[in-house]
Amino acid sequence: MAHIQKSKKQLLTRVRKIKGQAAALETALEQDKDCLAILQQIAAVRGAVNGLMAEVMEGHIREHLVADGLSSEERQEEADKVAALLRSYLK
Repeated sequence: MAHIQKSKKQLLTRVRKIKGQAAALETALEQDKDCLAILQQIAAVRGAVNGLMAEVMEGHIREHLVADGLSSEERQEEADKVAALLRSYLK
């Protein structure tokens, strides 16, 4: 969790960007914009969410999988959790 606290400001900036992109997507739909404009907004939202996921995931892996002092059992348990999360995310 310390990795989130260290980059909290940066993560919140990413979340606010996602909120803005989602609002732009909603506006595009409400205003009956053409399909390409809507697809571009969807791609922007997806890219921003993927970037957020990658940043948090990297911090989690560094702190909970490769940090010094973890037993093999702890590493395996965390690896299983991350694998399950990635499977869920990639559905």
